[in-house]
Amino acid sequence: MKKTITLVFLSASFASYAQIKVLDHAVITTKTTTVSTEAAEDIPAPPVGANGEEVRVVRFGGDGETKSVTTVKGDMVKTFTENEMSRTTVLRDNSKKITTTLMEMMGNKTGFYATDEDQEQMNKRMDSMMQSRNQANGANFNNNAAVSSEIAYVDETKKIAGLVCKKAFVITTRKNGSKDSSTVWYCPDFKLQGIVSTGGMSGFGGFGRSTSINGLKDLAGFPMQYEMKMNRGRVMTVEVTKINTDKEVADKEFEIPKDFVVKPIKDMQNENGPGIQIRMGGPGGAN
Repeated sequence: MKKTITLVFLSASFASYAQIKVLDHAVITTKTTTVSTEAAEDIPAPPVGANGEEVRVVRFGGDGETKSVTTVKGDMVKTFTENEMSRTTVLRDNSKKITTTLMEMMGNKTGFYATDEDQEQMNKRMDSMMQSRNQANGANFNNNAAVSSEIAYVDETKKIAGLVCKKAFVITTRKNGSKDSSTVWYCPDFKLQGIVSTGGMSGFGGFGRSTSINGLKDLAGFPMQYEMKMNRGRVMTVEVTKINTDKEVADKEFEIPKDFVVKPIKDMQNENGPGIQIRMGGPGGAN
């Protein structure tokens, strides 16, 4: 009898998960707040490449509050992020697997685009350089990397951006065997096509090694608020403040303005030599 009841319960759970709507258009406003819990951060020296060259580090993000607006239409996703120092627009074409990043800083309007293969190759080079540096310092490279995650659902609700959200804990197991838990509030009514979450480091071209909490893609709904631990004692809080799923989105939203000079990421590497690294979240990165 117990087995029969259990099977019915599981079937009901799977049926409920399958009924979540996947929306192919929406406009979402998100607030990201990053706070350092330590008194100060030492900025490390730029890493050195395999041939001894100094690596040019391009850093995105940092302490403080950042607001972003994410627009979704079919396979296209645009994220506009603005803070006191810069304006960044990321255009993602999920069908072509290309990400274009447009940056406005100090009056300059530049941009670059990268395929998923380009980003994977860059990540491998970054891993190799970090491994060499950490081994030289006697550190165990990537020992804190996430290897698996699981979700524990809690019977609590609260309203976020006018939507009734439920609570869950995402429990991450790391390479060194340690575990940590992140609280996530999610709306069980929908997911968005082509994106797992908004805010965080998602507005910086996908070059963050950890743009959101591992396991969010398996959540039974869309994440509306979560807290993410970063290195050097920093904590990032992401919260959706407004969402509109009724607004019609025009194709021109995803056009690249003509006053931007946009080049392939490979050209940027050639112009600046073999050493170019894009790092997220200020001096320490996102990991």
